[in-house]
Amino acid sequence: MSYELAGILLTVVIQGLYVAYKMGRFEEKLNNLSKKQDKHNNLIERMVRVEDSTKSAHKRINDLTGVKE
Repeated sequence: MSYELAGILLTVVIQGLYVAYKMGRFEEKLNNLSKKQDKHNNLIERMVRVEDSTKSAHKRINDLTGVKE
């Protein structure tokens, strides 16, 4: 009876360690995805600023050359 209990306890401990390992890997992958998302969001913000600057530059050029839109 005690061998069966020890076997069950060992199985529970091993399964617990396995789940903890998998959760650690999941958190690591989630952090990597979060970093990639932050980089993507930063790129989007920069592109919006570039587009606004380009619109402004085109407007100034058109004003200087007298071109009507």
